[in-house]
Amino acid sequence: MNIAPTFIVHPINVEQENVLKTLFNALKIRFEVSNESPYNKEFVNMVLQAEEDIKQGKGKKVSSEEFDNLWK
Repeated sequence: MNIAPTFIVHPINVEQENVLKTLFNALKIRFEVSNESPYNKEFVNMVLQAEEDIKQGKGKKVSSEEFDNLWK
């Protein structure tokens, strides 16, 4: 028994999304649309908060030497 592969596509705008949906329908390819992010929501929120903090001047600058010392 051959199992067909699953393809995961990532359109970057609505135009690409519409073209893909049209193509899949024309070729009678079953597909699902999911709006769930593959990323952990807590992690995404931390990154977004960090970006906002930097915009507000709450970030901390470190020298390349200080940065290198973090790994030692």
